[in-house]
Amino acid sequence: MKRNQSGFTLIEIAIVLVIIGLLLGGVLKGQELINSAKVKSLATDFRNIPVYIYGYQDKYRAIPGDDKMAASHVAAAGVTVTNGDGNGLIDDNWNGGANESHTFWQHVRLAGLAPGPTSTIADDYVPINSVAGEIGIQSGTTVLDNATFGAPIKDTAGPNTPIRGTYIICSKNILGKFAKQLDIQLDDGNTGTGAMMAGPYVAAGTTITADDSLDDASVYTVCMGV
Repeated sequence: MKRNQSGFTLIEIAIVLVIIGLLLGGVLKGQELINSAKVKSLATDFRNIPVYIYGYQDKYRAIPGDDKMAASHVAAAGVTVTNGDGNGLIDDNWNGGANESHTFWQHVRLAGLAPGPTSTIADDYVPINSVAGEIGIQSGTTVLDNATFGAPIKDTAGPNTPIRGTYIICSKNILGKFAKQLDIQLDDGNTGTGAMMAGPYVAAGTTITADDSLDDASVYTVCMGV
């Protein structure tokens, strides 16, 4: 008695392989789009914060966070507005959690320049980036020396030069592969030098040493001088 053998033909196998390939391609493309959106959002943070500063200065002739007349300029019912000292600087570390670098966000939000809660004690008061990392700002330096003031991060070249800028914006918890893409978009493409640098996160008030060979899968703090 003759038996009929069953199985897949070469055409059927080829069709299955094509379908699997399309599915894998779709998954990879989807992940690429998600990553691209995250980098775009991170870059937007770095671009928007200077806009907040200059918008506030244009309206009130003062620096947000440092504005000694903030309680008059951006008064709001039920909100306790904290004044700055008016010395022309956004004092304290970008991640210090106090003083002018902290109240910066209250001032720009009450001025209608940025979204977010205006109570400085709100759980979600400190802004968070697209990868769940803290964002902050402080005054910087334009001096090419080893001064620690205004230098949350220093490069890997020469005398360990601090990042320069009137203001320094920092964003935490960023994957190495994203940090590299940000540096290509916004600076010189080298995360160890220039106006944008990246390095392993350290405690508030401690200077980060920039790294020019980031691991794609590790997280870093990225800072940019403006």
